[in-house]
This record gives sequence, C-alpha cells and structure tokens, in this order.
Amino acid sequence: MTRLQRKAKGADSGALTALGDGRFQLSGDVGFSDAARLLVEGEAAFRGEAAVDLDLARVGRVDSAGLALLLEWSMSARDAGREIRYRNMPPSLASLAGISDVAELLEPSGG
Repeated sequence: MTRLQRKAKGADSGALTALGDGRFQLSGDVGFSDAARLLVEGEAAFRGEAAVDLDLARVGRVDSAGLALLLEWSMSARDAGREIRYRNMPPSLASLAGISDVAELLEPSGG
C-alpha cells in the first residue's frame, strides 16, 4: 500500500490518545482535515484536568490549522484555569509558531 493510499484510508490522520494522569499524546498529521475534530475531542478529554501534558513527539506533518488547534487549546486552558504543556514539539511546528509570532502563547500559563 502506498503512502497516498494509506492517507486516503486515514492512516496518517491526527489522533489524540489519553495516557492517564492528565497525560495525552497527539500523533499523525495534524492539519485542516483533522483540526475541528481534534478540537472537540481535546476539549472533552481535557475537561476536569487541572493540568494537561501533551506529547507531540509523534506528530507528522502540521500546517497552520494544526498550529491554530494548539493555540485554541492553550487559550481554552487559560480560560478554564488549567495549565497545558506541550512536550517534544516538532521543529516544523516550533518554526511555524515562531514566524507567526505566537510561540509565547504555546507556553504554560501556570493556571
């Protein structure tokens, strides 16, 4: 099966996995096709957590919608008095946040 065929079947789709104790993992490609779904899934999963630790080590490709997803999770966490920490941010995502001048919004707030 080629990469394109796997993509068509959703093999590289972004996924949020709960690891327990406020720890989560985001994996796969995170972009326009997955951002809205992941936003809803994340908000439901993070509800009730005082702190969220989100590992990004398994994130593949990411675009501006993926960055917007993390920003939305960050702002929502601040509004809820929750802290969210992004671990193992891929260099491409860190670069996108930097050139978009929003990197500081992805840092923990100490909620």
